[in-house]
Amino acid sequence: MRNIFSTFKSDLPASIVVFFVALPLCLGIALASGAPLFSGLISGIIGGIVVGAISGSKIGVSGPAAGLAAIVLSAIVSLGSFENFLVAVVLAGAIQILFAILKAGVIGYYFPSSVIKGMLTGIGIIIIKKQIPIFFGYKTYGEFASIGEGIQMGSVIIGVVGLAILLLWSSVLSKKGKIFTVIQGPIVAVVLGILFFTFTDGSSIGIAANQLVEVPVPDSFDSFIGQFSFPNFAAIGNSEIWLVAFTMALVASLETLLCVEATDKLDPHKNVTPTNRELFAQGAGNMISGLIGGLPITQVIVRSSANIQSGGRSKMSAIMHGFFLLISVVIIPTLLNKIPLSVLAAVLLIVGYKLAKPALFVTMYKLGWKQSLPFAVTVGGIVFADLLIGIGLGLAVGVLVVLLKSYQNSHFLHEENVSDNVMKMTLAEEVTFFNKGAILKELDRVPENSSLELDVRNTVYLDHDIIEILEDFAQKSIQKNIRVKVISGVGVIDNPKCYTEVFKDTLKML
Repeated sequence: MRNIFSTFKSDLPASIVVFFVALPLCLGIALASGAPLFSGLISGIIGGIVVGAISGSKIGVSGPAAGLAAIVLSAIVSLGSFENFLVAVVLAGAIQILFAILKAGVIGYYFPSSVIKGMLTGIGIIIIKKQIPIFFGYKTYGEFASIGEGIQMGSVIIGVVGLAILLLWSSVLSKKGKIFTVIQGPIVAVVLGILFFTFTDGSSIGIAANQLVEVPVPDSFDSFIGQFSFPNFAAIGNSEIWLVAFTMALVASLETLLCVEATDKLDPHKNVTPTNRELFAQGAGNMISGLIGGLPITQVIVRSSANIQSGGRSKMSAIMHGFFLLISVVIIPTLLNKIPLSVLAAVLLIVGYKLAKPALFVTMYKLGWKQSLPFAVTVGGIVFADLLIGIGLGLAVGVLVVLLKSYQNSHFLHEENVSDNVMKMTLAEEVTFFNKGAILKELDRVPENSSLELDVRNTVYLDHDIIEILEDFAQKSIQKNIRVKVISGVGVIDNPKCYTEVFKDTLKML
């Protein structure tokens, strides 16, 4: 406790910066998710106060994540109602707690980086696609071709101004002094959006009411409580809800673990976040968020990096930013309802662009087909199908690439002495059942009346399937008059009378 208060002077200004970044993002991500805007604020509050208190991360900040927007958008439609979707959020939280109990904090290490980058890129493209109509004042999630029917000039003007401010702030002004770090671009864009609406209301370029944020304004405590949505647990038997829950739990856990890894690297004080505790905190946060009408939560890199850059030292920064969000919902909801949706769309367009930078496509291409192919398949699957299919296809391609390289690199067979018809096969450090086909093929190449030297000096693991193959070859070698010599760490074993026992006894030593 003493340590928390000793860092208060650093945590307070950092929490204000994170609040300014989080407020428009909470609203914008709810907009991108096709969910009530109030649900984004709920998840931001829970992510700050609840997850911040339970988490072992000193500088990580949690809240609604752009990476889940595509899942939420499609899930709300497919499950029939927002209340049904909330059941999936609660279940996703429970699954994350189970992940923590099972010590699954290392799950992120088992996904190829090419698939992870493809997932984030695909999500970025979807965010951009969904925000373009809103940026032009077309509120409904329609196709680009429908924009012409609903373009609102006021929305376009303030959307372009907001986008210009965000670009100017991130590329130029943020490097000009501390004041531009404390006051973030998104909050400046939001403030200008409010002023634009106020001064143009009723004019030809005024923004229509349906192009503004719609946060309920309570006139009493009871009406404030009435803003919350609650899960429809009567639908818990729906198998699709469980599929959505598992998908969200997996993607949210993966995104959180990736963010943990990134923020720990950015942290100048080099704190190490306990990953299993983080999964437990995220699970608890998601269960509470789902129970009161919030979006799913992850640790998020934009707010976490803002916290680090602003000097945050302890978890109090994340917790205080959650309380600031709560205060804004209670005290200034009327002001929030003057924010143009096109400004939030501009914020989300920047988020989408950062996830799907064109330079990343060039980088992945230069890394070669083993990286670019799983990346491209993941992006294509997400954009043209859905997130789960995209990740599944990308992971499948990634596994096929690994199997292909394993097939190619499990062994090395060459002629050692051509005149004496001596062949030599050197096995890799680890040889598994994936390598059965390749090794069988090469053993069939060994000609009759020859010699084979099998070098296993560098081999530390040999699958039982491979041992069986070698034993079978030992029997066949007698019929083909092939002399077999095993070279191991304990010396050379050359026993032409009983090759099977030679293989068994030698390979047991590995």
